Amino acid sequence: MDIIKILAQELSIRTQQVEATIKLIDEGCTIPFIARYRKEVTGSLDDEVLRKFDERLTYLRNLDEKKEQVINSIREQEKLTPELEAQINEAMTMVAVDDLYRPYRPKRRTRATIAKERGLAELAGTILLQMTADLEKEAKAYVNPEKEVPDEKTAIQGAMDIIAEMISDDADYRTYIRNITFKEGVIASVAKDENEKSVYEMYYNFSEAVSKIAGYRILAINRGEKEKILTVTINAPQDRIIQYLKKKVIVKDNLATNQVLEETIIDSYTRLIAPAIEREIRNQLTETAQDGAINVFGKNLVQLLMQPPIAGQVVLGWDPAFRTGCKLAVVDATGRVLDTIVIYPTEPQKKIEQSKKIVHDLIKKYGITLISVGNGTASRESEQVIVELLKEIPEKVQYVIVNEAGASVYSASKLAAEEFPNFDVGQRSAASIARRLQDPLAELVKIDPKAIGVGQYQHDMNQKKLGETLTGVVEDCVNKVGVDLNTASASLLEYISGISKVIAKNIVVYREENGKFTNRKQLLKVAKLGPKAYQQCAGFMRISDGDEPLDATSVHPETYEATKKLLDKIGIEESQIKGGIKGLSVLIKDKKKMANELGIGEITLMDILKELEKPGRDPRDEMPKPVLRTDVMDMKDLKEGMILKGTVRNVIDFGAFVDIGVHQDGLVHISQLGVKKYVKHPLEVVSVGDVVDVKVLSVDLQKKRIQLTMNLE
Repeated sequence: MDIIKILAQELSIRTQQVEATIKLIDEGCTIPFIARYRKEVTGSLDDEVLRKFDERLTYLRNLDEKKEQVINSIREQEKLTPELEAQINEAMTMVAVDDLYRPYRPKRRTRATIAKERGLAELAGTILLQMTADLEKEAKAYVNPEKEVPDEKTAIQGAMDIIAEMISDDADYRTYIRNITFKEGVIASVAKDENEKSVYEMYYNFSEAVSKIAGYRILAINRGEKEKILTVTINAPQDRIIQYLKKKVIVKDNLATNQVLEETIIDSYTRLIAPAIEREIRNQLTETAQDGAINVFGKNLVQLLMQPPIAGQVVLGWDPAFRTGCKLAVVDATGRVLDTIVIYPTEPQKKIEQSKKIVHDLIKKYGITLISVGNGTASRESEQVIVELLKEIPEKVQYVIVNEAGASVYSASKLAAEEFPNFDVGQRSAASIARRLQDPLAELVKIDPKAIGVGQYQHDMNQKKLGETLTGVVEDCVNKVGVDLNTASASLLEYISGISKVIAKNIVVYREENGKFTNRKQLLKVAKLGPKAYQQCAGFMRISDGDEPLDATSVHPETYEATKKLLDKIGIEESQIKGGIKGLSVLIKDKKKMANELGIGEITLMDILKELEKPGRDPRDEMPKPVLRTDVMDMKDLKEGMILKGTVRNVIDFGAFVDIGVHQDGLVHISQLGVKKYVKHPLEVVSVGDVVDVKVLSVDLQKKRIQLTMNLE
């Protein structure tokens, strides 16, 4: 199997790109590093392509390994033929290798193995030859009470069991049956109790073609089955399959063996093949659905993490609750917690006026300009109090409803306890709600990505795969933005290319013991951070006001010499870098010539120029800003036809949930996304964090459902 050729075809890239990328991965380079600083080598492959590349490379290498194990196992059994070896080597999936290995795999005791132990393999061979005129007579020779074969009937049955397993083990038969079941089969679900009320009611009498069923339906059906509400089956074109097997197995018209073989075929299919194929197809459907959901989760997470920070404001974090009171935390522009308090404006205490006074005192004392309110329990009631207060006070203060998913996970974590040892979980949660508005990325990296709440069915996923994908997403985001080496927390640093958890802690320890970093080279003094890790991480670490102006940019130290030579050639001082050098790329007419003179690639030169024009640029600045509010609406205030501005909170397979400021997100169905062309997935049109105009289609107060449309005409 030519892995290089396969990857080139699958990803539509050149074989040279594949070879170069494999070499970099094998050398221990991280995906963010390759994507950013090895564009010349890979032909500018981006992080998304590189992640797919890495995943497929791992799969294909594991496949190669499995083939070798299977071939060695069959060779040890002295059953390996050149044809079989060629078939195994040509197989492109694990399933195909398993099919070929099935007849040779060590088996637990089956009806067939027991029949072989009783000496009935020859009789099975005789039946398959389909040449005997009298089967009963042939079977008589195999009657042996000592071997538990008391009569001809038992002997024939044992031979049938052997043939049934042979049919089941045939790789070609399996491939045909699997393909036709996938193409023409129907997946069906029924309720175990039709009268039981549940969220799965639309699946109580449901059927859809296996080849067409949407991923989210598979995940919903699986969950309904797991909760013992649904029974799920795959209905295959059984008659077609049986006919196919008859054609393959019954090659002679022999009255003595025809019926026996027909019965054996039906038994082989219904008892051995069909259940296994159903399992395989359902596993395949689930895996595909999970991969789709994980992909959507990843894309949503990118948008959430890349929300622009709200800089330079003192923020009041408000964690709403009823009985235990609302926890407040005042956080300054640098993220430092200045004050915390608990107020009781909600049921049962309902101390509204007292709560308003406390909040107003905090606003005056600390110069609060923004309130960040969590969207959990009692959020609605808290918002009401905030809006009343903002109308009563002279200070100009706005508020934002933030998705508090994961705040409680963080507040109860070991990390939060280390960060705020003297705070209770409520105070920590309020601080997190404030900070995730100031710098969403820096705060959200402290939370397990699975707990952030921008996917669907995340608890039903392959947790290892989900975890790896989401960690990759966080890595890409953190490295795209870069971090301030002198302020970044250990939890942020550990996502930087080449930096492990241990090294991230060591960086913080070094900073605490030696004071601020003044240049990137000092990283080499950090315990366990060697030259390889330095190469991988240096470009993503920023130092403002250090000894070296280039340390504040994403220019990698390995190209400092070339960059300084460039500045010298065009007569610009290094001290001018800080404010950005506008129009730099226009000054250099022949970029190819300049790149050659500097001894770097043209792509690298373009990246350097881009960076020098706008040093330390934050890609988040291009993302839509959060919607700041000063007033509130109730679900009851909504009317059909009303046009509102909202923020996309979550994107799923069948639509997008939009926050329109009434605490119940409205659903924009995939058919209502405001585009005339066919949309395969909502992500083609909207992303988490997008600010969109929507029109109210319908409001169901009882079910708390809001239907929205982006078709405003």
